[in-house]
Amino acid sequence: MAHLLYRIGRASAMRPIVAIVAWILALAVAGGGFVAFGGTLTDSFSIPGLETEKVTDQLTEEIPELAGGSSRAVFQTESGEPFTDEQQQQVSDALAAAESVDAVTGVIDPFATQAQLEEQTAQLEAAPQQIEDGRAQLDAGQAALDDGQAQLDAGQEQLDAARAELESGQEQLDAAIQQAQDAGTYELAAAQFEAQQQQIDAGLAQIDEQQAQIDEQQAQIDEQQTQITDGLAELEAQESQLALGTDLASAAAGITTVSEDGTTALGIIQFDTNVYEVVQEDKDAIIADVRAATPDGITVNFSADIATSVEGVMGAGEVVGVLLAFVVLMVMMRAIWPALMPIITSVLGVGVGVATALAFSGVVEMSSVTPVLGVMLALAVGIDYSLFIINRHREQYRRGMDLHESIGLANGTSGNAVVFAGSTVIVALLALNITGIPFLGIMGTVGAFCVGIAVLVAVTLTPAVLGLIGERVLGRKARATRGAAEHAEAPVQPMRTGAALLRFAAAVVGLLIVAIPAMSMRLGLPDGTQEPEDSTQYIAYKTVDAKFGEGLNGTLLVTADLPEAVSDDDLLAAQVAVVDTLMENDDISAVAPAGASADNGFLAFQVIPVEGPGSESTVQLVSDLRELSPLEDGTVIGVAGEASGNIDVSEKLDEALPVYLAIVVGLSIIILVVVFRSLIVPLIATLGFVLSLFAAFGMVTAVFQWGWGGAIFGVHDPGPILSFLPILLTGILFGLAMDYQLFLTTGMREAYVHGTDARRSVVAGLRHGRAVVTAAAIIMISVFGGFVFSHIAMIRPMGFGLAMGVLFDAFVVRMVIVPSLMHLVGEKAWWLPGWLDKLLPNVDVEGSALEREHPVPHAEEEEQAAQA
Repeated sequence: MAHLLYRIGRASAMRPIVAIVAWILALAVAGGGFVAFGGTLTDSFSIPGLETEKVTDQLTEEIPELAGGSSRAVFQTESGEPFTDEQQQQVSDALAAAESVDAVTGVIDPFATQAQLEEQTAQLEAAPQQIEDGRAQLDAGQAALDDGQAQLDAGQEQLDAARAELESGQEQLDAAIQQAQDAGTYELAAAQFEAQQQQIDAGLAQIDEQQAQIDEQQAQIDEQQTQITDGLAELEAQESQLALGTDLASAAAGITTVSEDGTTALGIIQFDTNVYEVVQEDKDAIIADVRAATPDGITVNFSADIATSVEGVMGAGEVVGVLLAFVVLMVMMRAIWPALMPIITSVLGVGVGVATALAFSGVVEMSSVTPVLGVMLALAVGIDYSLFIINRHREQYRRGMDLHESIGLANGTSGNAVVFAGSTVIVALLALNITGIPFLGIMGTVGAFCVGIAVLVAVTLTPAVLGLIGERVLGRKARATRGAAEHAEAPVQPMRTGAALLRFAAAVVGLLIVAIPAMSMRLGLPDGTQEPEDSTQYIAYKTVDAKFGEGLNGTLLVTADLPEAVSDDDLLAAQVAVVDTLMENDDISAVAPAGASADNGFLAFQVIPVEGPGSESTVQLVSDLRELSPLEDGTVIGVAGEASGNIDVSEKLDEALPVYLAIVVGLSIIILVVVFRSLIVPLIATLGFVLSLFAAFGMVTAVFQWGWGGAIFGVHDPGPILSFLPILLTGILFGLAMDYQLFLTTGMREAYVHGTDARRSVVAGLRHGRAVVTAAAIIMISVFGGFVFSHIAMIRPMGFGLAMGVLFDAFVVRMVIVPSLMHLVGEKAWWLPGWLDKLLPNVDVEGSALEREHPVPHAEEEEQAAQA
């Protein structure tokens, strides 16, 4: 590899225009790919298979109308007075303006919704009196009916008596007729008998007519009785429904769309897809249309899911970081061209890497922080990698080496180390795919690609630009003395053991103290409070907190899969049963039914926690609700919603961190064993990395979760740490730690192999690598530190964590702990079992063989001085 890089470097230096034009064309192609194929970035961090996603899929299938997303528009009067009727209409019109955007399926008017809620409340309040009035009317009707029934019964008794009397007369007549017939006197009394029979028949006919009238009256009374009985049954059912409705209304009392003081209203903008799938152009159009339609005297702010812009990868803070890096390079190089070169080449590499990655955003779901991560990494490592090669070339050229020969040799030695160092960063980032978390794997892949481009730029474009600027790589004073014999360095003296022990102990104790806050680190995703205080999403979030309660910002969607579907009549009772169970949890402030499936077998509820989405109580609430399932009757409870999804993602990432850390630690040991052919050095280096990593975690926790120094870093609302930050820091800092370990310890091993004793070799390696590593680390800290003030909230803790990690690892671990411990260990630091020595490949990271073929002028004098 070293010989190949030597040839590439020399060829690039001799034909600089070819290499420069090739990279400019690469940038043009990458930019064209982005313009032609680039898609939409998202702020969604979903992980397949999470409980929230399973519940959401079931919800979409059972209640499709709840599948779409929604965003919130928060309207408020500037005067602090309640909305007037005219202003209410203006708010309704402003919301309606959003419907002109195709992505919007509808809006929910806060005042119409509040009016419906108040009407329902009024109906519930009036219903008991109405039921009481109805019962009184039915009781009066029943009394009147009872009186009628009594009169009818009396008439029936009289009629029955008259019928009995006529039937008795009929019997007497029949007996008299029979007696007359037997005596043979019937003919004499026939006329009399006939007259009596007619009289009896007429009486019976009159009784039948009266009976018919009584029967008709009885039928009317029976019908009225049925109506009264049905009315009483209906009243009882209404009373039961009223009790259930009152329970639901009581549970949902905390859910309103207009604040209690009437100054704030919450409008809802609905979509047929997840909000994060809505393109930024549509989001911007919605905000612009609603703002344009909102009159003077009313302010409108929007929730973070629609208002947070994911555009742009560089802001003022990042530019300041680059300028600080330039200042460091100027101090180190004392010449403008070599100071500018690393920045120019790294920026070009950033353009190629990020534009190429963004070209795939149309086919791969890419989070908004992914390209920014690529910029951050490519910019920092690009400057450092170019610096290593430039610094090596400057030293060789100052000693009198031929220009093109020096560039080729620098590329074959330091460039070879750059390739190896970059490879460790790439491997660590690609290992993020092992976590099984898609968005994190894409972040790692894009970051690895951008680092790979930075490496290619360093070993191809840097030699070309060095060849182009020629002798201007040195300042005027250095050019005037180029080729002069170097003065022998002072003899190398080992550290004093007592001082080494003291430095080691102080550094370790210091890092352990700094790492203490990491023990209480909580993970979460942004909820709007991390945005700038003057941003619309922050104002919207805080306004909802103040006017409606902080729990409304962390709304959960709870589902209930019933063991059996219920009828429409029993639906309310089934909903109340679930609501009553949910309201037993003290961390819930309100619950309201959100929908039911067509067969009433699957129910959905809107649940408002007591505290916000990032609070410990809300995290515990999600866990508690899931532990309820199944209920005693077999009902299966599920929890979904944005807050629940964020909690699930954070827990998944928290579980993945130890596994990934174990992979990185194992990888670190293997790589360093191969490079340094030692068991103790890799162990020291790896433990030092773990120490600096947790110190970085501690600093991030102290600032962004505890709020220490919040005014300095713009942390106005401390909260949980970005859930994927620990894993990203682990991967990135591992690669950078290996860079610094490589550039410092390689010099120690080289001195040891050339005959210097173990303790002197520690000082020799530190002396040769300290300056360039110090500059590289300061540049890294400057670049990463610039992202602490990024316009994208999620990037700020990332930039801060990386800056702190580099600070601790480069200046405390690599320059204090590692040298001190290696001094204390002595010769054993380079011990390796013979059998393992035979198995390991010979990795010439620094290109020593190439350097022997192309000796640097005066190098022998320096080596003799080091061994003196």
